[in-house]
Amino acid sequence: MKKGLAVLMIMFVVAALVGCGQKKYAAQAINEDVNVCAVCNMQVKDGAYATQIVTKDGRSIKFDDIGCMNKWKTENGMDQIGMEYVRDYNDKSWVEYEKASYVYDPSIRTPMAYGIVSFKNKKSAESYMKDQGVGALLSADDLEKHAWEQSMDMHGMDNHEHIEEDSGHEQMHGDGDAEHGEMNMSSNSGH
Repeated sequence: MKKGLAVLMIMFVVAALVGCGQKKYAAQAINEDVNVCAVCNMQVKDGAYATQIVTKDGRSIKFDDIGCMNKWKTENGMDQIGMEYVRDYNDKSWVEYEKASYVYDPSIRTPMAYGIVSFKNKKSAESYMKDQGVGALLSADDLEKHAWEQSMDMHGMDNHEHIEEDSGHEQMHGDGDAEHGEMNMSSNSGH
């Protein structure tokens, strides 16, 4: 009788584990020494703009800007995605993409000039818009219809390097092949 009860208990536990909802895909830490954006090949800073996709097989694909993450999804599809994460602009905590609130304005400085910052809740996003005096509040659903254009005023025009000091990080972006993140490090003399 005890053996039968033990087998029944084991079967119950296994069934409960198999049937208990979705597998969790946890965000993975950023390592600035080795992590580069999967789209533009720029260094991924451990800051407010970092995003990542955790694939169904547990691989973490990191991006330096939410616009790069969107480009990757457009090119690779959604089939292999387990979970998408963005960072809260204020405390840098990981937030599930679908649950975050977003603020967009072309004047918002982001690493690849997509002008979108993310927040863990709507209240924080609205507070940011009030403090900055700019921005449109967006949800994850709104981002599906977003134009995803880079601000040319801020992203490497006329072969001049662009240095960005935002959120305590200094980031350099040069003119070059924006698709591949190659920087044009040539002298600015004569321009």
